[in-house]
Amino acid sequence: MTTDSGRPPLPVIVDCDTGIDDALALLLAVRHPGLDLRAVTCVAGNTDVEGVVRNTLTVLEQAGAPDVPVARGAGRPLIEDVRTARHVHGHDGMGDLGLPAPTRTPVGLDAVGLLRREILASPRPVTLIPTAPATNIALLLRTHPEVTGNIERIVFMGGAVATGNATPVAEFNVWHDPEAAAILLTAGVPITMYGLDVFQRVIVPGPDVRRLRASAEPGTRLAGELLAHRGPATDETDPGGGLGDAGAVCAVIDPEGLTTHRLPVEVSLAPGPARGQTLVDRRVRPGESELHEGTREQPLVDVALDVDVARYVELYLSAVERKVERKDE
Repeated sequence: MTTDSGRPPLPVIVDCDTGIDDALALLLAVRHPGLDLRAVTCVAGNTDVEGVVRNTLTVLEQAGAPDVPVARGAGRPLIEDVRTARHVHGHDGMGDLGLPAPTRTPVGLDAVGLLRREILASPRPVTLIPTAPATNIALLLRTHPEVTGNIERIVFMGGAVATGNATPVAEFNVWHDPEAAAILLTAGVPITMYGLDVFQRVIVPGPDVRRLRASAEPGTRLAGELLAHRGPATDETDPGGGLGDAGAVCAVIDPEGLTTHRLPVEVSLAPGPARGQTLVDRRVRPGESELHEGTREQPLVDVALDVDVARYVELYLSAVERKVERKDE
């Protein structure tokens, strides 16, 4: 199989905590011809892990996806208790849209087992797209470090250079499991951090959201309903919707739409108000701390600092509105 460009599709695995914007990311990963979605793994985050599995299977059905294997993963962070975001994503994690229960079921493997199997079995190196707390990825890297030999890149939604959302300085996915995020950053493979600095900027305009919601095609219509739930409003009468996690998938498909700088990044793990902060060092020269105390080795990460909003909106719309050959047709 090749894409319109003549190149084979890029093998990807999405690790998610399906919520609303994870669902938007899955719709794009399923429908874009440049991606080969090999698996989806689920972790507690936006809602409990059982709800995440249910939501993931529902989205894949609504999207008309092939039989993509889905696995249940960690039900809690490495150290912390579960702290969901139902106040954002609704009681069911999917905006309480009343979607039908899925007929699909998860595979017998757990998330770590499925990640290992699919990464090692892929004939081409896999790109991982974590859009959730990094618990599953951390467990994979600690249990099966050999997988890094067949990982092309990790493009994760998480962190912030400037302002957080879970706390004034910490983004939700990293704050939910800081130790796991710290392990991800030291994976030893190229990493792109798609953080809040670009996450919050990619907004689909209201007229496009209305067009998606009016579609007779279930997956396209679902994208519109999810975007309508996400806000913010572009004006009082015609709200738009943020792509959120789907922007990380856009960054895999079209990395030229993202402006990144290769910078040292570490996660604050100490108790207190800064726990979960991603400390991104943008200084051009060492400071007094390094001069007096010596430098510390920190992983270098391609940190997203700017995004071509119109380019990613067009990419998303063109993919989710594609005619798909559904399993039930």
